[in-house]
Amino acid sequence: MKIGLFGTGAYGIALCSILSHNNHDITMWTKIEKEKEELLTTRCNKEKLPNYKIDAKVKITSDIEETVKDKDLLIIAIPAAFVTSLCEELEPYIKDNHILIATKGIEQGTGLFINEIVEQKLNTNNVAVISGPSFAIDLTTGMPAGLTVASKTPETILLTRQALQNNYIKLRDTTDVIGVEICGSIKNVIALAAGMLEGLKANESTKAMLLTEAVHDMENILDAFDCDKRTVTSFAGIGDLLLTCTSTKSRNYSFGKLIGEKPNKEEIDNYLKNTTVEGFYTLESIYQVLKNRKVTIPIIDLIYEIIVNGKDPKLLLLFLVYKSCLLYTSPSPRD
Repeated sequence: MKIGLFGTGAYGIALCSILSHNNHDITMWTKIEKEKEELLTTRCNKEKLPNYKIDAKVKITSDIEETVKDKDLLIIAIPAAFVTSLCEELEPYIKDNHILIATKGIEQGTGLFINEIVEQKLNTNNVAVISGPSFAIDLTTGMPAGLTVASKTPETILLTRQALQNNYIKLRDTTDVIGVEICGSIKNVIALAAGMLEGLKANESTKAMLLTEAVHDMENILDAFDCDKRTVTSFAGIGDLLLTCTSTKSRNYSFGKLIGEKPNKEEIDNYLKNTTVEGFYTLESIYQVLKNRKVTIPIIDLIYEIIVNGKDPKLLLLFLVYKSCLLYTSPSPRD
């Protein structure tokens, strides 16, 4: 297969490692000329994924048309904030291309999921999304990993299988595109809370309690969007939730841990300046989307109040017992 891969960050390169293993013809795109030159010279993104070298056969370019032309499948693996601008650049070259989205999140301001942006901007239904427990560094090791692929178009699912599935990557498919998008986004927000518990020095039992409650909350969100509640039990649901909420490899978890340790504002600002924390930006978006739909998800409200409005992270400990956001300012939980 001929594949155009947009994104040369950690996850884009990790996907490239799978595509290379599967002997596909790959063209990788980056908008940044300096990054392109570094990749051409070193075959490595020293900042994002320093221990993996891109196969010499992979073409690297900053030319949109070259990345799209004659490709069987296009893969988008860039931060959510840049998807709209990429689609605007892609629009003149897209015809009946099949597009796989590996980006997670909700666009700030519009509240659109990534598949909605791609479908609207590029006027296509040939869109799939993948999500699941898959840290970039783990995907480059050749050890087993599972992903959910969702699309309304069977041919797009088939092409995704041909591109990615092999003796260590397992794909399970569904037509619940929005459900997979929701799970992939919300788990980053829940990871903020899981990290807070780590920062508060909560024990393993308390952390397990949060994850159990989070599964129910994710089901409620799926129901509010008329999605299939069974998606919560998929790789995109509980699989990704468990991974992201239990590992310091997760930037969302690490940021939540920092919040739980009650740093000063300068420390928080520096972390956000130097690290992409998708859950932080998704939190603002999902909070507003739920408000617009008149849906109340208390855990989302509480995380918002702690991270955006500066409430005490210890409220999370009381919330897990009482599940009543912000009402329990007293008594204080034991240290």
